Amino acid sequence: MTGMLASVRNLEEAKLVYQGGADIIDLKEPYDGALGAVPLNEIHRVVDDLWEKCVVSATIGDLPADTSKINEKVIQTAETGVDYVKVGMFSDRHIESSLSNLIHCTNKGISIIAVFFADMDFDINMAISAAADARLKGVMLDTARKGSGNLLTHKDAKQLEYFVTRAKDEGLLTGLAGSLTIEDIPTLLETEPDYIGFRTALCNSKLRTGSLNAQSIQSVRAMIPEPENFLQKLA
Repeated sequence: MTGMLASVRNLEEAKLVYQGGADIIDLKEPYDGALGAVPLNEIHRVVDDLWEKCVVSATIGDLPADTSKINEKVIQTAETGVDYVKVGMFSDRHIESSLSNLIHCTNKGISIIAVFFADMDFDINMAISAAADARLKGVMLDTARKGSGNLLTHKDAKQLEYFVTRAKDEGLLTGLAGSLTIEDIPTLLETEPDYIGFRTALCNSKLRTGSLNAQSIQSVRAMIPEPENFLQKLA
């Protein structure tokens, strides 16, 4: 059972993807990097409008491996009421230091998704074990350099399946994203992640910074069988 995540930058886009059937609405500003942060007041607007209608996540931005700054931003973002806070692991230092220190946030009841990057070298087993030890809710595999090719350029189906299986063995939710196209969906569904994330494929111009297109949203949704009881699964 795999859900559809749609990345949006504001309430207007959030309403559009909700109407198009997205299971997870993910707040992210594409102009500000791989995991650019949406202003906190805009996150509040989305949460207030879509409360209990769907799952809402938000990124904290492309931050350096400064544990105190990362934790501070995680707490601020969680206070908006989002279901999940996404934190990018942009380097070995992020994974070796910042990841383990997220336990100070998870101990406060904050549900965190660690985002790793397929176009960066890292030890998958160590990263997933560290995420589990820090009591994170889940892990995700994305791409950091959006011009370097999409997820399947950097990891084949077997590698993605290993990432998903290894994470699920640790009790973690799993997500896959990274400049994905509608043609990628059948391959990704076979790896059985909990959700697949999209932005570029939902846009008019097929650029992640473009405007969302209702027909594109519906086309992606049609390729992913709508999961039953998805909200309960992610609780």
